[in-house]
Amino acid sequence: MSIPSPAFRSRIREGMGNAILQEALQRATRSFLVSRSKAFADLPDAEAIRDRARAIRSHTIAHLDRYLEQFAQEVERHGGKVFWAATAREACDYIVSLARSRGVTMVAKSKSMVSEEIGLNHALEVAGIRVVETDLGEFIIQLAGERPSHIITPAIHKRREDISQLFQKHLGMPPTNEIPEMTAAARRALRQIFLDARVGISGVNFGIAETGTLVLVTNEGNGRMVTTLPPIHVALMGIERVVPTWEDAEILLRVLARSATGQALTAYTSFLTGPRRREEPDGPEELHVVLVDNGRSRWLGTPMEEALYCIRCGACLNVCPVYQAIGGHAYGSVYPGPIGSVATPMLGDGNGAELAYASSLCGACQDICPVRIAIPDLLVRWRQMRAGDLLPAWERLGLWLYAWAARRPRLWARAGRWAMSFLRRLGREGWLTRGVGPLQAWTAIRDFPVPKRSAFRDWWVSRSGGV
Repeated sequence: MSIPSPAFRSRIREGMGNAILQEALQRATRSFLVSRSKAFADLPDAEAIRDRARAIRSHTIAHLDRYLEQFAQEVERHGGKVFWAATAREACDYIVSLARSRGVTMVAKSKSMVSEEIGLNHALEVAGIRVVETDLGEFIIQLAGERPSHIITPAIHKRREDISQLFQKHLGMPPTNEIPEMTAAARRALRQIFLDARVGISGVNFGIAETGTLVLVTNEGNGRMVTTLPPIHVALMGIERVVPTWEDAEILLRVLARSATGQALTAYTSFLTGPRRREEPDGPEELHVVLVDNGRSRWLGTPMEEALYCIRCGACLNVCPVYQAIGGHAYGSVYPGPIGSVATPMLGDGNGAELAYASSLCGACQDICPVRIAIPDLLVRWRQMRAGDLLPAWERLGLWLYAWAARRPRLWARAGRWAMSFLRRLGREGWLTRGVGPLQAWTAIRDFPVPKRSAFRDWWVSRSGGV
C-alpha cells in the first residue's frame, strides 16, 4: 500500500501510535460485530433479504430521476417545500437565508452526515446563528471541537474519562465517570435547547417516493424533539436516499439497524409526512426538504454509481482492519472507512483519491455490506482512474517491471525462484519479521511467512507430468 500525502501519513502514524484509540476501536467494533452476527442469525431468510435490499437500491439508482421527482411532488402535495441543492454551497445558503428571514438565532440539530459533508454548522455560525448538536455522540464531539470518527457512533474514540472531563469543563458537571450521571448532565443541558430553538435540522435515512414520507432512524429521542418542537423543520437528504415504496423502505429497515448496531429495529424509527396539520397537536409549522446532490449525479450511469447504494450503516468500518488500526480521523474525511474511501472523492470537489490506498482489499467490507456493494472493486477503479499518478516513481517503475516480466513465463519463473530464495535467507524460524525496502511496510505490524522451498510451479509440473 502506498500513501503519498505527508498529511495522510502523519494522521495514520498518529492513529496507529494512540494506544487509547486502539483499545477503544477494538472494544467498540468487536461489540458491534458480535451484535450484528446475532441479529442476522435471528432474521429468517437473511441472505435473501440482503439480495432484495440490493435489488431495491440498484433499481432506485437506475431510475433516480423518476423517484426523486415523485418524492418532491408528494412532499409539496403534503404541504412541504423542496429545495434542489446542486452544491454544498447552495444547500448552506438556502438554510442560512431561511434562518435569517425568520430572525432565528439558534438551531437544534439531530445527527446528519450530510450536514457534516456540506459544512452546514460552519456556515450557520459564520452567519451568527448558534448551532447545537443534540445527538449525544455529536454533542460530545461538538464540545471537543472535533469531527465524528464513525458514521454511526461519532464519539467511538472517546473514553468515559474523556467525556467526563468535557462535561466538567463545559457543563459544570461534578467529577464522575458514571454513565447515567453523565447522560443526565447532557439531558439537562439540552432540554431547554429543544424548547428554545426555532429551527430543527435533521438528516433523512430514507425518503419514500410514493408518499413523500421522511424516515428517520435514531436511538435517542432527540430526533423526534428536533423534528416536532421547533416551528420549522429542515430535513437534509442526499438525493440517493430515496426509495420507491413503503414496502421497499421496510426491507431496507430490516437490514439497516441489524448492520449498524445489531438491533432488529432502532429505539426510534420515525415517519414524517409534511408539516403539522390543523387537527394535529404537535409538529412543525413548516417543513423544508433540502435535496443535496454535491457531486452524486455525475456518477450515475458509470461503474462508480454502485457506491450510491450505501445506506450508511457503518458495518464496513467495523470489520475493516485498516479502520481498526488508524481510526476515523486519519482519513481526513467526513466519511471514513472503506465506503468513505470510495465516496469521498465522488462528492464535492472530488478530493481524496489517495484514500483508495487505505485498504488491504481483503473483501471483508463487501462480505458484511447489507446491500453487497463491491467496495474492493470500486477502490481498485479509483486507483486506476485518479490515484495512479499519486504513486511514487519507484512504485510505478516496479509495477511496470512486474507487468513486463509477467508476460514472459520463463523469465517470470526464474525471477520467482530467485525472489523466494532471497526471502528464505531473510527469514528466521519460518517467518520474515523485518523486511527490507518495500517489504518493510508489510512487516511493520505483522510477520510475513517465509516461502516454502518447494514452489507451487514445481509441484504443478511434477503432478501434471511435465505439462
